[in-house]
Amino acid sequence: MRGFKCNAIELGNVPKPFSIPDLKDEVTLARYPFLPQAKEWIAKMATTHEIDIDELLDGSMMERARVRARSRLVDSVDSKDGVEVASIGDIHTEEGRLLEAFSFYYARLVVGASEDERLISRWAQAEAERAQHILDRDDAIAIIASTYISEIECDKNGVWRIGLADFIELCTGITGSRWRLPNCDIKDGWVTLFDEGDKYSSKGKVARLLRERMKDDIRLDAIEKMAKMDESLLIRLSEPVGMIRGLVASRTAETIALIGAGEEDWPPCMRKAVSELAEGVNVNHFGRVFLGSMSRCIGLPAETTVDFFRAAPDFNESTTTYQVGHLYEREYTPSGCSKLKVNHNCAVRTGEDRLCDQPWMDHPLKYIRAKQRRRKKQESVEVNVIPPNSGDA
Repeated sequence: MRGFKCNAIELGNVPKPFSIPDLKDEVTLARYPFLPQAKEWIAKMATTHEIDIDELLDGSMMERARVRARSRLVDSVDSKDGVEVASIGDIHTEEGRLLEAFSFYYARLVVGASEDERLISRWAQAEAERAQHILDRDDAIAIIASTYISEIECDKNGVWRIGLADFIELCTGITGSRWRLPNCDIKDGWVTLFDEGDKYSSKGKVARLLRERMKDDIRLDAIEKMAKMDESLLIRLSEPVGMIRGLVASRTAETIALIGAGEEDWPPCMRKAVSELAEGVNVNHFGRVFLGSMSRCIGLPAETTVDFFRAAPDFNESTTTYQVGHLYEREYTPSGCSKLKVNHNCAVRTGEDRLCDQPWMDHPLKYIRAKQRRRKKQESVEVNVIPPNSGDA
């Protein structure tokens, strides 16, 4: 494989290629329909086959594309490995390429119509993971790498190296010691991605780095499209949007129930950790992991969780952001009450909180659910109470 390198400019602090390489292979464009080179190709196919928005949303020609799109959306919720690699069509045929390309576009419309940036991010992550799995064994990785990365080369032995600026930008979202600079081979502004076996081959590392760039581009593109949707389009997409929202709710019922939990619902142990950090107390490691995992479970943004630690005596922005990101990416769940007590992170004693004294109360998440149920019950009682003389004229 020949080496190659693109010139670069800087957009803010993000190095990106000055120009993208030509890509005419329709099979590759169908495999990665989010590529910038794919926009013109898909527009041309839409014109050739007379595919307008009405056809995409309701037409018989695009029925199979909508089925495939629903599959992509379901995979983004159900699968931990991203969208299923195999399509329901053969992308070596014109029909198969149409199916794959427009299923992606339809799925993007649906997540955009959800007006839910969390769902958009989840879908973008799944699509990028799918692309990573394909790239790991695709010869097209060279041209796709030069599409997204400003400085990247591959030698005749198949060993890749990437410009330091690109590597720093992309590796911050990846966990694992191999992605930390002190453990990398750096020389003359380049990071060499040596083979570490089949799981971490040099090519596999490039695919993993590309996943970060592709995920961001897919997400930002969907958010941009979301901002341009009008009311009529949102209404027409309400059925598939309801489907994916319902699936998210059913697959992650406990998490969805906890999202939006206000501070009044927080268990005493969580309040204790937040309060102590705000006062500059050096909360122990177990308590910090507990707070991060609790924040993730109740749907707090990672940025909010990082803010909890700002007054800590040893706070470091980059370190804390990385550690919180690790908790969120690996989907850590908070420890139960018994471990909190053993590690001195329980905030109450017997008699200080009646809810904590219940014999079934053995986990902070149960505390939040119980609080929410009690509040909803109280609200229901208040709604059903008819004020005196309220019906009199």
